[in-house]
Order: sequence, then C-alpha cells, then structure tokens
Amino acid sequence: MNDIVMRPCRGPGALRRMQELAWTTWTSGSRWHVGGLAWSRCRHVGRDGEWPTMLWERDGRPLAWGWAEPPGELRLLVHPRHPGLADEVLGWFETVATGDTLSVEIMDGEGPVSTALTRRGYRPADGLPFFLRMTHDLRELPPVEPPAGFAVRHVRDDGDVPARVAAHRAAFRSSLVTEESYRGVMGAWPYRRELDCVAEAPDGRLAAYGLAWLDAGNHVGEFEPVGTHPDFRRMGLARAVCLEAMHRLRTAGARTAVAHVRGDAAHPGPARLYASLGFTVTGRTVTYSRDRSHRPGGSRT
Repeated sequence: MNDIVMRPCRGPGALRRMQELAWTTWTSGSRWHVGGLAWSRCRHVGRDGEWPTMLWERDGRPLAWGWAEPPGELRLLVHPRHPGLADEVLGWFETVATGDTLSVEIMDGEGPVSTALTRRGYRPADGLPFFLRMTHDLRELPPVEPPAGFAVRHVRDDGDVPARVAAHRAAFRSSLVTEESYRGVMGAWPYRRELDCVAEAPDGRLAAYGLAWLDAGNHVGEFEPVGTHPDFRRMGLARAVCLEAMHRLRTAGARTAVAHVRGDAAHPGPARLYASLGFTVTGRTVTYSRDRSHRPGGSRT
C-alpha cells in the first residue's frame, strides 16, 4: 500500500471526496448514502474543525475515510477491494480520540471492518441505540392522500427556509439546525428542492416534511430527515410527505428508497412509519467499543 496516500480531508471539497467513495462502493448493504452524508456534514454550521477527518487515496481516487467525532466516536468507510485500510483508519482514530471509551458503528454486514475491529480489541456493545436499514422497491406506490385542508408540495425557494427550519426544530427540539445551516444543506450536492417535500397546514404552517436525496448513478434515494410538528402528529402527514417524495424519486429515476432509523425500543416511531409504507428491514448497525487503554493483543497501558 505504499502508493496509497493518507491526507486530512477538510475544506470545501471534503464532502464530495467522501461522497465519491460512498457512490462508487454503494451496494444494497451499504451504510453511507451520498445524501445522508450531505445532511450529516452540513446540517450544523462550523463543525468541520471539530470533526477530524482523514482520507486515504490512490491517484486521486478515495479508497477509505475516517470521520472522528470527539471524544471517542468514529464513522468510516473502506473500499471493499482494500480491506486492509480498515486497520489504517482505526489506527489513525485511536491517535485522535480523547475519550476513555472508543466506539465505532458499522453495518452488520461489514465483515472486513468487523474483523479489523475485533483484531484491535473492540467488541460488540450491548444495550446501545442502533439503527435499522429499511428499503422499499419503488415500482408500485399507493397514491398520496393528505388529510383534508393540507397541501403536500416541495420547498419552492429560499422564502420557505424559515418555515422549513421551524418545522424541523419543532419536530427535533434538541436540533441545532438554523436557517444558515439549512441553506448550506440546500447548497450541497445532491440536494434537489423538488425532493424536499412538506405538508402545508390550512393556517400556512409547515406541519411535516420529508427530505429525500437521490443517488442518480445507483438509482437509489434516501430519506434524511423526516419529521412532524408536534401540533400535527398522528394525522398521517409524515406518511403523505414520504409517499410524495417516493413518487418524485421514482420519476427522477430511482428504483429503490432506503432509510436508516432507530431500531431500539427508545424510539420505535420511525420504524413503524416506514413499515406502514411498505419498507422492510434489510440490516442493522452494530456498535463496537473498547477502552482507550486497551492495546491490540489484550494488553493495557
């Protein structure tokens, strides 16, 4: 691997480099979709400096990346043809993490990464939150039927941003999303306004929303995020905006839609929503953890 270069991944082009690897390695078992990456990296302003991110590449082509979130969490993606880079990414992470416990979340089908984690002393952790991967074939879809008086449409222009952000912050009260950060999301590839669907209430408020992202090359869309204002829950609005987005995804060329939602008992609602839409579970995340003091081979510092 002498011709593989390791370098910091930061600046305006960082997200696109990470997305390039997600796009080129996408399979039905993948964790990282180009859209989910865009949302995760852009939804908060000024976080890049807080997230050490490293890229491994050959001749300008990304082969692996690691994204550390202090004090001790890692997200990573390794090209399946270069499984040995998993050890490289983990070794880097262990030098930048500051927490007493190191945690790495992967999909249950990522065998080479799981093997590298085990070799370095990580073990599956019990009792932690986890995510389900749920998928839906888009060939046959029911019609969109919003409640009487509600209009389902897409985000029209910048004038919708304040209401769109207000709906998100009402649905997720701990969210740090702002109008500035949401404009950053809208400016990120592959955001499309026509896939940012909302339900408008009779009083003009945005009552629910579902943002879909299209990976046109792989013909797959992802939902991230979906939410309903507390004043309008249990009315079928999240279902309506998701169906609208699914129809739009299909029109744009998608064959499949995916969503990554909490699967543990603490947050059952999203999985129930997607199941009601016909999504099926095709995988789940597993979190591997170890003490920071552990060294490969079982010794401790």
